[in-house]
Amino acid sequence: QVQLVESGGGLVQAGGSLRLSCVASGNIYEIYDMGWYRQPIGGQRELVADFTSRNTIDIADAVKGRFTISRDDAKNAVYLQMDSLQPEDTAVYYCNADVVFDDPGYTYADVWGQGTLVTVTS
Repeated sequence: QVQLVESGGGLVQAGGSLRLSCVASGNIYEIYDMGWYRQPIGGQRELVADFTSRNTIDIADAVKGRFTISRDDAKNAVYLQMDSLQPEDTAVYYCNADVVFDDPGYTYADVWGQGTLVTVTS
């Protein structure tokens, strides 16, 4: 099995910054798409930023210029640097990855982390 463990959420005032981390563990052969989604309380889950299998980055218009995604394949990790946070960024942030792992044998899964809460106060 594969697990994604997120960290770095918390409470911050508007204009502040947070950095989210996500590390994948397990008998991983390869990670394809890896990135971040968020879900406001009572709202829909939406893409924040994602590294695609084509080595491109998809990023939501709402966070362009404020959030930066980075990835460390050696650590099976993805990060989200969030600057100039606004109250509308308040949500549970989820890490997501498309993973091929040994189960045994090559097995594909779309894996989600447990989520980390980001709260931005005005």
